[in-house]
Amino acid sequence: MKITVSTKGQIVIPLAARAKYRIEPGDQLELTMQKDEMRLVPAQKRRKFKPRIIKDPITGMDVLTLGPGAPKITSEQVRKLLEDFP
Repeated sequence: MKITVSTKGQIVIPLAARAKYRIEPGDQLELTMQKDEMRLVPAQKRRKFKPRIIKDPITGMDVLTLGPGAPKITSEQVRKLLEDFP
């Protein structure tokens, strides 16, 4: 992928790359430089989620939660996951 550097030295990370590496606003990246190469790598996120089962306040059904700040999953992602489920 090609990206353009703005006059302020800023770049925009393409949506496909942000989605693949789960880069969200406020996340930090590490820049490493070796010879003629620069590399941006997502910094380790220190989020540890504790899965637990709770009662959904609307339906009253048991649901799995990872707690506040957990990554969001879309209906389309759920459909794709379930395609491989027996």
